[in-house]
Amino acid sequence: MSQALVASPAPAADPSAAGAPGARRFWRRLRAQRAALVAAAVVALLVLIALAAPLLTAIEGQDPTTYHPSLVDSARGGVPVGRFGGIGADHWLGVEPQTGRDLFARLVHGARVSLGVALAATLVQVLLAVVVGVAAALGNRWVDQVLSRVTEIIVALPLMIMALALLAVVPAGFPRPVLVALVIGLIAWGTLAKVVRAQTLTLKQLDHVAAARLSGWSTWRIARRELLPGLAAPLITYSALLVPANIGIEAALSFLGVGVKPPTPSWGQMLTSADVWYQAAPQYLLLPAGALFVTVLALTVLGDGVRTALDPRAASRLRVGTGRRGEARADAGGDTRDGGTVPRPGPPADGAKGATA
Repeated sequence: MSQALVASPAPAADPSAAGAPGARRFWRRLRAQRAALVAAAVVALLVLIALAAPLLTAIEGQDPTTYHPSLVDSARGGVPVGRFGGIGADHWLGVEPQTGRDLFARLVHGARVSLGVALAATLVQVLLAVVVGVAAALGNRWVDQVLSRVTEIIVALPLMIMALALLAVVPAGFPRPVLVALVIGLIAWGTLAKVVRAQTLTLKQLDHVAAARLSGWSTWRIARRELLPGLAAPLITYSALLVPANIGIEAALSFLGVGVKPPTPSWGQMLTSADVWYQAAPQYLLLPAGALFVTVLALTVLGDGVRTALDPRAASRLRVGTGRRGEARADAGGDTRDGGTVPRPGPPADGAKGATA
C-alpha cells in the first residue's frame, strides 16, 4: 500500500490561486460579498459628494450660510414658502425654516464635517492605540503594567460625559471640528489599544520575530519590520468599524449643543434645530437623519465585509447579502495558511484505491 501511495501523483494546485498574493485574495473574498460591494459603492459616493461639496453648491448657485428671509413665511413662524419646503430649480432640496438657508448646500457641506471629524478621530485613535499597545507588549513588566492600567482607565471613562466636559471648557475660538475630532480620539482609543497589545503578544511568539531579536535588531526595528505588518489586518478591520461609531458620537455631541457650532453645517447640528419642525417642514428633519442612517449603515456593513475578508475563519454577522457560496468559490483554489496557499486534497489515485482496498 505504501508503494502505491508514494507512486500516485499529487493533485495539481490551481496556479491562479497559488500565485495570488494576499491582497488579491482579500479583494477576491470582498467581491464575493454583495452587501459589502453595495456598501462600498455608497461610501464612495458619499465621500465624493463631501469632497465635491463646493462644486455642487456652485452648480446650484447657493451656499450653506446665506440667509433668504423672503423664502420663509414669518407670519407662520418661519415655515418655508412653496410646496415641499420650497423645493425648486434654485433650491434643489428646499430651504431651512426661519433662516431660508439652502438645505442641499448645508447637507453636502455637513457631510464634509461629519465624515472629516469621524476620519480624523479614527486616525488619532489608531495612532494612540498602536503606540500604547505595542509599547506595552514589547516593554518590560513594569511598563506593561502601567500602560495596561492607563488603558483600562481610558476604557472605563464615560465617553459622552468626558467629551461634554472637555468641549465645554475649551475657548470658543478653537476650531470646533478639529476640537471634536481630538476629543473623540483622545478618549476612545482604549479598546483598540487592548486589541493591539494582545495581537502584538501573539506575534512576538512567531519564529521570524524571535530570529530578528536574536540577530540583534533593535526593538523599534522589530516593531517596524516584523510586527506592524502583522497588525495591519486587525487595525484595518477595527478602523472600518470605528468610523461609523465616531460619526454617531459627533452627531450626538452636535445635537447636544457642544459639538460643531453654527453657522458651520453638520448633520447632528442640523438635527438640533429640526426637532420642532417635523410637522411643518419634515424634510428638514428627514434629510440629515436619513443621511446619517445611510452613512452609518453603509460603513458598518463595509466594516463587517472587510473583517470577514481579512479573516476567512470569521463568519459574517450579516444574514443577507454575504455571499457565502461566492466566498467558497473564491477559496476553491486553496486554503490560505500562514500567508501561503495549500492545495486542497483531491481524490485518491487508482493505484491508491486498489492498495487501500
